Amino acid sequence: MSVQERIERQLELALADTEHDACPPTIGRALRYAVFPGGARIRPRLCLAVATACLDEHGDNKDRLARAAGAAAAVELMHCASLVHDDLPCFDDADMRRGKPSVHKAFGENIALLTGDALIVKAFESLANAFHSDPSSLGKAITILANCSGVPSGIAAGQAWEVESNIPLELYHRTKTGAMFIAAVELGALATNARAEDWTAFGRHTGEAFQAIDDIRDVCASPEEIGKPVGQDARLARRNLALEAGLPASTSHVMKTIDRALHAIPATPGRALLADKFGEQLRCFLPEIARTERGERGAAPSTLLAAKVPMPAT
Repeated sequence: MSVQERIERQLELALADTEHDACPPTIGRALRYAVFPGGARIRPRLCLAVATACLDEHGDNKDRLARAAGAAAAVELMHCASLVHDDLPCFDDADMRRGKPSVHKAFGENIALLTGDALIVKAFESLANAFHSDPSSLGKAITILANCSGVPSGIAAGQAWEVESNIPLELYHRTKTGAMFIAAVELGALATNARAEDWTAFGRHTGEAFQAIDDIRDVCASPEEIGKPVGQDARLARRNLALEAGLPASTSHVMKTIDRALHAIPATPGRALLADKFGEQLRCFLPEIARTERGERGAAPSTLLAAKVPMPAT
């Protein structure tokens, strides 16, 4: 079974009861709509990649991989919940997500709100089911997901920073995006009985790189390329690394942060393979203009990218 197939199968299992007669049909459809078809699934892929990197190739790894798959689904369900909430009119008021109408556009605001809430519950349910065979680790697993989802250090805090007048860019990025990458790598390690905290730095740097890439994509990519509206940060007057530092500097920051992430991978059997796989995958998320010519050519909106401010502390 491929990694993609394992993730999709686990997500199907997590949402299986939404098709029961006892489930209100509209929210049942909305839950599946929010999760399928997925985007890049980079967070659950990262969770499984870390678990695989930690495995003893000579050991019995079936139970560990099963726990990792459940943890990967939990991370993706929480991520999907955050997207549903993020798209609501009270936040981004986004019409499109993953190339189709956002949940609130397809089902209405009331169902969208409940869908996001239900996905959060489903995430914890998936995690509890994954670790039921290892009760000694269940409490830690729940704590990891809770810390990376709530306040003050999770995605709820990242969303909350958007209503503040003074937003520290590094902290905003760390909570809005970086937190769920930390959850992905820590849960992947924990599923194999490795030390979760040894992977925190890798998750933090990976999340920082991905958020910087997302900032660049918001400025340079097309809606068709990324499956959602672009120019949202400028429209909503939100902090954006590419807008503030310029495209060449923000692209350089991405490359340096990816290198820091790869150097933060702990000594583990699959370290080299993990570094090769995810370093290349992260770089591929950069728009072509940033990846090939570091923003010196073509359609980058120079009026938006002209400002030069100090890079955020790392």
